[in-house]
Amino acid sequence: MSSEKTKDARPVLALSGGVGGAKLALGLARVLSPGALTVVANTGDDFVHLGLHIAPDIDTLTYTLAGIQNRDTGWGRDDETWSFMAALGELGGETWFKLGDRDLAVHVERTRQLREGEPLSAITAGIARSLGIASRILPMTDDPVRTRVMTPDGPMDFQRYFVEAQCAPQVTGFHFAGAADAEPHPEILAALGDPELRAVIICPSNPYISIDPMLALPRLRAALAACAAPVIAISPIIGKQAVKGPTAKMMAELGHAVDAVTVAEHYGDLIDGFVVDTVDASAATRIAVPVMVRPILMRSMSDREQLAAAALEFADRLTAGRA
Repeated sequence: MSSEKTKDARPVLALSGGVGGAKLALGLARVLSPGALTVVANTGDDFVHLGLHIAPDIDTLTYTLAGIQNRDTGWGRDDETWSFMAALGELGGETWFKLGDRDLAVHVERTRQLREGEPLSAITAGIARSLGIASRILPMTDDPVRTRVMTPDGPMDFQRYFVEAQCAPQVTGFHFAGAADAEPHPEILAALGDPELRAVIICPSNPYISIDPMLALPRLRAALAACAAPVIAISPIIGKQAVKGPTAKMMAELGHAVDAVTVAEHYGDLIDGFVVDTVDASAATRIAVPVMVRPILMRSMSDREQLAAAALEFADRLTAGRA
């Protein structure tokens, strides 16, 4: 799938959260010509910890596209060591959020540059270049947006809910602090308005905590709605289960049916096509947009490439149908 003769140079924009989205982003990067892919990263998960600016989804995408991700966890770097965390624990410091020694260098350098006035997007681009990544990774905004998880006991900062509390509290809703006034990165808006754009791919990320923070930016949502290229979303639900993370738990606690149809309805008229797994083939008739039915679980690199290629071919068919 990734031989040079099959690669397409037309630009593609992907929206992605962390682990699940990064798998498809890597597949897209491998089937497209170098530089054709731009990945918009969720920054609602970002937070300041131990005085450092942590950007989990950006880092997961960066490490994955660079081929240095931890293949056991899906997050963090490979060949990691944990001397810093051990020493911090000996001092009685906060150890609920794990920072590996190699990973720590990224957070320290990012924080240093932010304090010197560099925007997050420029810092992200610089780190990607240093790791040899040809694709562009863009934070959804250089402005601060922070996801708050609403629970019966009050709002929780996202990482406190996700990591420290291990997603145990009941979810009643979400708030994206700062989103209403945040400006999308200009290159995202330019890409969505580019007449040469081949497709927008919404990766199989949690729609509520990975994609919705982006859609909460008014100008980004409007640009996506006005985009001439097909917008294709891949379901993060197979059967009644989430491929990764707390998506299914959140859907149930919000009173939604845990299935692919719910995800398609959540995106509504923002999408032009939806990809579901073969086990959900019967759901296709209940989805309002064209549906592609195929295996979507990405266990291997070949799975990633084949799903990426299929989603792009689906977009091409939709474009041809419009013509």
